[in-house]
Amino acid sequence: MRAFLFPGQGSQSVGMGKALADASGAARELFQEVDEALSQHLFRIMVEGPDSDLTLTENAQPAIMANAIATLRVMQKEGGFSLADKGDYVAGHSLGEYSALCAAEAFDIGTTARLLKLRGQAMQAAVPVGEGAMAALLGADIDKAQALADAAAQGEVCTVANDNDPTQVVISGHRGAIERAVAMVKDHGIKRGVLLPVSAPFHCPLMQPAAEAMETALGKAAINAPLLPVYANVLAAPVADGEEIKARLVEQVTGRVRWRESVTAMWDAGVTDFVEVGGKVLGPMVKRIAPDATVRSIVTMDDIEGALAAF
Repeated sequence: MRAFLFPGQGSQSVGMGKALADASGAARELFQEVDEALSQHLFRIMVEGPDSDLTLTENAQPAIMANAIATLRVMQKEGGFSLADKGDYVAGHSLGEYSALCAAEAFDIGTTARLLKLRGQAMQAAVPVGEGAMAALLGADIDKAQALADAAAQGEVCTVANDNDPTQVVISGHRGAIERAVAMVKDHGIKRGVLLPVSAPFHCPLMQPAAEAMETALGKAAINAPLLPVYANVLAAPVADGEEIKARLVEQVTGRVRWRESVTAMWDAGVTDFVEVGGKVLGPMVKRIAPDATVRSIVTMDDIEGALAAF
């Protein structure tokens, strides 16, 4: 069995999408659709930057999605690829869950782009800049990370945001608490803690205003049943009902990205082949979670040709 995976924030870089657009009319068309949906020259920011504009979460989120869906669109339009025929599940990391839903045709491209732009704006607005922070804990499993977060909180928010793989967990919350946690890593048997260059503390209770904004927006969004079941980040289990998908996306704003558990659940369900579309971030995590899995990343035109030949 095969699952298609879609990366989250942090996988953006200036120049993304350019080679695809240069090589493929299908990719150019997709980027144009996103620009039109957002009434914004997002593709220009993706290609030319500046990096500070691309990193803004309201731009990074739709850009990462657009890059992944453009990759898929090239496979479909120029290679006759069918996700429904070649895949069994889809999943995405954080914002990547929206990309996965778009790939599975639960949301159309315009809806997905507008939802992600709003998600970025709402997340940024939820906490004043400088009040929140996130940190990656390297050499930490979930139990060590949870113990550290509990010890560092001291009345502030300090929670596990992303359980990425057996060696990497991300915490999120008030800046003071996150900085305390980074200073305390050695006491908890964790190799090191690294503050992340993010503009807001994602996936923690401080994001509640953003969850409410997404609940309103998702309530109005048209959704179809996905072509394939989607593993929801907050459940680490597949969902296929439109209203449940929306509810889980709302929970995801303040909830934990249970990525390690999601990959484990897919492996246990019989998935042996994991294909990351539009990035090279999730593949290494999958290998640390399920060492015997086959992992492929599709980013370049060469990757696309190799994948089409292999499937």
